[in-house]
Amino acid sequence: MLLSQNFINHVRIPENNDWVIFILIGCIFLYVFMMNIIERDASLKDFLLQKYFDASNNLPSWMITSCVTALTLSALLSQYIPIVPKYINDLHIFGYQLNKFGYTLLAVIFFYGSKSALGFLFYQSIGDGRKWPVFYFTSTKFYFILSFLLIILCVTHYYFPVDRNKIFLYYFGFFAFVAVFKIFFYLFHKNNILPEKWYYKFLYICTLQIAPLLLLWKLLFF
Repeated sequence: MLLSQNFINHVRIPENNDWVIFILIGCIFLYVFMMNIIERDASLKDFLLQKYFDASNNLPSWMITSCVTALTLSALLSQYIPIVPKYINDLHIFGYQLNKFGYTLLAVIFFYGSKSALGFLFYQSIGDGRKWPVFYFTSTKFYFILSFLLIILCVTHYYFPVDRNKIFLYYFGFFAFVAVFKIFFYLFHKNNILPEKWYYKFLYICTLQIAPLLLLWKLLFF
């Protein structure tokens, strides 16, 4: 009887990660559609190196890239969410409740949507609205590369034998590096996408780069 109980305690129920495959296939389909239709059969090199004045359909490309980034980031982070908050868990949409992935995706969409809206208002309020299209054109390239890295991390996380507790520290270091690198990318990019005056740059970095990350962290992990 004792041997039987120990055997039962050590039985591992395999996880069903089919939903991750569906998300990743959907993301790849979105990128194929973007490159073939929206970007008119552009190669990867041409897409990444194209200049603003030579590009077209920048807004749809930005939206698709943001969508893929949000989906892959949510799929990766949802495994580390302690619980779904009660006020979210009590919501019933057509009889369904949000699971950890749904809550994470909702938080990430709120994060990116709010940051984009505030970024637009920020550029308009300082009289530098002409830079906003150049800004999201340039950021599209950054998030395009980041989303591919997130796809690789999702495949590794769900389909390779990794210790998810130990690898979290590597994820934390990776995202911290990405956050710092993005600030320098925006500061020194040749498109000069940040405001000219230094105090506006400082205000943008503090309020629209650092503060939203802290808010997202609080929403997901506290």
